[in-house]
Amino acid sequence: MGAANAPIARLTVLHLDDVSYSYPHSERLAVQGISLRVEPGELVLCTGQSGCGKSTVIRILNGLAPHYLKGALHGSAYVSGTCTRKIAPADLALSVGSLFQEPERQFFALTVGDEIAFSLQWRGWAPATVAKAVEASAERMGITPLLQQTIFGLSEGQKQKVALASLLAAQPKALLLDEPSANLDPESTADLAGTLLQLKAEGMAILVVDHRLSWLRGAADSVHVLHEGRTAAQGSFSLLDDADLREHYGLRAATVPDPRAVLPVKAWQADSAFFGCEELSFAYPRGKSVFANVSLGFTPGEVVALVGGNGAGKTTLARLFTGLEKSAGGFVSVKGKPVNAKHLSRHAQVVLQNAGHQLRMRSVHSELEDAASGIVRNKQKRAEKVAATLERYGLSALAGRHPQSLSGGEKQRLAVAAATIRDPEVLILDEPTSGLDGKNMRRMASSIRQAAEDGAAVIVITHDLELMAAACTCKVVLPSQ
Repeated sequence: MGAANAPIARLTVLHLDDVSYSYPHSERLAVQGISLRVEPGELVLCTGQSGCGKSTVIRILNGLAPHYLKGALHGSAYVSGTCTRKIAPADLALSVGSLFQEPERQFFALTVGDEIAFSLQWRGWAPATVAKAVEASAERMGITPLLQQTIFGLSEGQKQKVALASLLAAQPKALLLDEPSANLDPESTADLAGTLLQLKAEGMAILVVDHRLSWLRGAADSVHVLHEGRTAAQGSFSLLDDADLREHYGLRAATVPDPRAVLPVKAWQADSAFFGCEELSFAYPRGKSVFANVSLGFTPGEVVALVGGNGAGKTTLARLFTGLEKSAGGFVSVKGKPVNAKHLSRHAQVVLQNAGHQLRMRSVHSELEDAASGIVRNKQKRAEKVAATLERYGLSALAGRHPQSLSGGEKQRLAVAAATIRDPEVLILDEPTSGLDGKNMRRMASSIRQAAEDGAAVIVITHDLELMAAACTCKVVLPSQ
């Protein structure tokens, strides 16, 4: 950027000017020719298909690229008029708060209160000032009752709120939010939109990267649609009302009706359920009860949405269903008979939220080959099944990649593919579309319906209203304690 344009940068909190960037050992440009400005009191939404460069934009603005990630950066990136090349990421963090897709990766403390206080103590704030800031930030995010709880006992949505509270406590000039709605229930998402409106009114500059769009109607001042690293379209939020544009760039819906109002409630019938639980209870050691006396039944061919607020115990229930946790009472049954926890994996496959933790092989292809090996003995038939599954989940082009090199959404699709290739009797998916764009969300919905048609009882733990509408046949509501 030339000296003549420098004064413009000083009027803008976040500013990219003709920025291109490539990661180390990659000839491909992750972003190319991106120009973007976020003024005080403005919210800019950046969206596009997985791999289009959205997260890279955030890494450039917070200095991780190229300071930490290395790679080649061309063009200019400014924060409050200061070139990001000339300031370390730790110093940039004094002005810019970054929320990552997996919030637990940015935690340092063991309890919620200590986590919110950590960055303030690191900055040398007085103890009384820290305490007041922690209290105010927790109240703003609605997590005051969680302040004494351990980080490890939180749901993914609660972790998201804690991470954002930590950022807000430090009073940054700007926020960079990467998929902030991915783990939040619809009510919490609406609350987050309200919080962002308040922050805008206070003069904060906000850049949101998200696949989910509808929650930012009325909050986003402008939208950048990225495609293959370039800005393909930009304008007001109303440009996302163009169905052809959304279809062309694989975007989510711009308006999403709430299907929970019309999805029928799944009735519990112990005598007809293939898989279920009776009087199931769970409580953490020396902790309060998560849920008590839950009785549920599931039958092959249906797709049940298991819904409830953040922290209601949905993921815990999935872990109980697959023997990963021990109940405090009650039992899990198959065909009406109690099954020992260590034998539940013979019947049920689960894909948890942090899907990357379930991937262990050296390539995408070998991950599916390994998953199918216990089901299909014939090598030729197994190869055909692996090829068909790669195609179904849009993973064929990634077959030779290491699973841990994939994006969050790609890991999610691979983990679900590895579960479905085993032809389970019960398939449990925990937020299977949390990192997916519109095209891959619709692909996932189709695959879920197919699993049910193939005879599985499918349980989908989700806050994704689009997925519910596209795939689910009924619902079970798990109330918050």
